[in-house]
Amino acid sequence: MMNSNQLPSQMNHGGHEVFDLHEVIAGMINVLDQYMMFRMFVRDPELMDILDRQYSFILDQYNLTCECFTTGREPSQHTKRYMMKQNNTVVYGMKPSQPKKPNQSIEDIKDKGLSGHMLGLIKSTASLLTMTSVEVTNPVIRRVLADSVPNYVEMAYEIFLYQNKHSYYQVPQLSAHDMNLMTNSYVPMNGQPQMPNPGMFRN
Repeated sequence: MMNSNQLPSQMNHGGHEVFDLHEVIAGMINVLDQYMMFRMFVRDPELMDILDRQYSFILDQYNLTCECFTTGREPSQHTKRYMMKQNNTVVYGMKPSQPKKPNQSIEDIKDKGLSGHMLGLIKSTASLLTMTSVEVTNPVIRRVLADSVPNYVEMAYEIFLYQNKHSYYQVPQLSAHDMNLMTNSYVPMNGQPQMPNPGMFRN
C-alpha cells in the first residue's frame, strides 16, 4: 500500500480515474470534431459566433486537461472563465410551429437542429465532468475538472438562450394560480432539528 505522497506526480492517479479521464478527454475531442462538422452547415452569423467562441474555449480546456493529466502537476495556465454574449432574457409562452421529424436529406440540416445538437453535446459533457471530478484522486486534475463545470453550464445556457430567442426552444408556463401553488409548496424550517443520539436504535 502507498499513499499519494509516495508517488511521482505523473503516477498520482487511481485506475478508475485514468479510465474516467480517457472518457472525458475523448469526449472533448468528440465535441470539437462535431463542432467542426457543424460549421459547414451553420447559416446564422450569431450561431457561428457562438460555435467559434465555444470551440476555441473547449480547445484551450482540452489542452489544459491533457497537460495536467500527463504531468499530474499544476498546468502552465489557469482555467479560464467562459463569458457568453447572450443576455438573460427568456421568452415565455408557446406559439404554433411545424411538428418535428428526422431530416430526409442533408439539405434539411438547419440552425435549429444544429443548435440542438450543440446543446446536447455541452450538457452531456457538463454531466460527465461533474461525475468524474468527484472521484478523482489527483488534486490538480480534480480542480481543473471541477472548475470546468460552470463554464460548460454557461455554454449550454448560451445555446439555450439562442434557441429560445429564435423560438427553437419554447418555454411554456403554468397558470398564475398553479405557479403560485408550486412556488409556495416549500417553506424554510425554523429552529433546530432534534437529531437522534448516535446508536439509540442499535440492538
